[in-house]
Amino acid sequence: MTTGDAQIAVVLDDGPNMPARGMVRRVLGATFTRTGAVGGLIWIVLLVLLAVFAPLLANSHPILMSRDGTVSSPLLSHLTAVDITLLVAFFSALLLAGVRWLMRAFKSRLSQSRFGAPGVMTWITIVALTGLVAWWMVPPRYAQVLSQYREAQVAGELDWAILAPIPYSPTDRQRDSLSATNIDPRLLLPSPAHWMGTTADGEDVASRMIHASRIALAIGMIATGIALVLGVTIGGLMGYFSGWVDLLGMRLVEVFSAIPVIFLLIMIVAFYGRSLYLMMVILGLTGWVGYAVYVRAEFLKLRNTDFVVAARALGLPLWSVLFRHMLPNGITPVLVLASFSVAGMILTESTLSFLGLGLVEEPSWGQLLNQARSAGSQWGLVVFPGLAIFLTVLAYNLIGEALRDALDPHAQRSSMM
Repeated sequence: MTTGDAQIAVVLDDGPNMPARGMVRRVLGATFTRTGAVGGLIWIVLLVLLAVFAPLLANSHPILMSRDGTVSSPLLSHLTAVDITLLVAFFSALLLAGVRWLMRAFKSRLSQSRFGAPGVMTWITIVALTGLVAWWMVPPRYAQVLSQYREAQVAGELDWAILAPIPYSPTDRQRDSLSATNIDPRLLLPSPAHWMGTTADGEDVASRMIHASRIALAIGMIATGIALVLGVTIGGLMGYFSGWVDLLGMRLVEVFSAIPVIFLLIMIVAFYGRSLYLMMVILGLTGWVGYAVYVRAEFLKLRNTDFVVAARALGLPLWSVLFRHMLPNGITPVLVLASFSVAGMILTESTLSFLGLGLVEEPSWGQLLNQARSAGSQWGLVVFPGLAIFLTVLAYNLIGEALRDALDPHAQRSSMM
């Protein structure tokens, strides 16, 4: 290798990657020193924990029970493919984080090792394989008699049973309650038996609130992820090539900017039915415009910088130039838009559910608010889902504002004065 080639390699290795990573750490550090961003992060982490451990927190199936001396776990045997995937994703993320921490702690001893610390792609691969295996091996769950365990306890058929903290599944309508206790389970006010009351069908509101956190996080994260991938790809191509590619891309941006998303979703629901996955895809396919504009502007600034010219001179493939060298230096402002976008996606789903056009069987916060219109004095159907939507949207907005301030040099200078 000649001296000139060595200098270009140094620019490639040290120029775009290390400063970009250092900038991301500095921005995240400045973001989460703010009280509002920390509070928002705590709320989102709480929602993630509720979503992952929902079947263990609210379920009509006992965690453990003994019938005629035989111990079994109905809860584990009734886990769905989604339950298994979320649990594996959570614990694999913890495991990989622990491995990375250990490898950093013993970096000097592992410096000669050929293996690097496992990263995000390793985690995504584990989750994807687990999801495929779970969907293939776990049979679909059909209608179940959720009151059978309570009836067995009343009849003395169980030796003992360990129940979940909230012993009601989100679809448990407590058909046995009226005959066993002469208490109508519908529209009960919050009480020690039902922490947030019950719905007009006798379902426990607290159980539905916990399981609805999955819908809120999924619709926000997955739809935003689809929009982010599309926007970064299209915006990167527009900014890198410029010229006629940029011209066609901007016309595409104008077309998608004019689409009324709510009306499009209402039309899709009317023709194709209510599907969470279809809703996420539609929101993702119509929400990429802002990301494309941001990335286009960043790539227009970076396309003629030294490290990009060096990457092209070395003959690196286009995807490597765009997404390995240019994107890390221009992705940080996009994170601000992503945080606001997640909040917008959650509000859109809640709006559809409130209008009665959301999911049918799956619990949703907007769906609970829709039921509150005919709930009479059951104030829990108004307060708790409304507060959850408000706090979730506020949390993402607080993080987005903190990210925006951390990236704004004027705000940083004013805070230091």
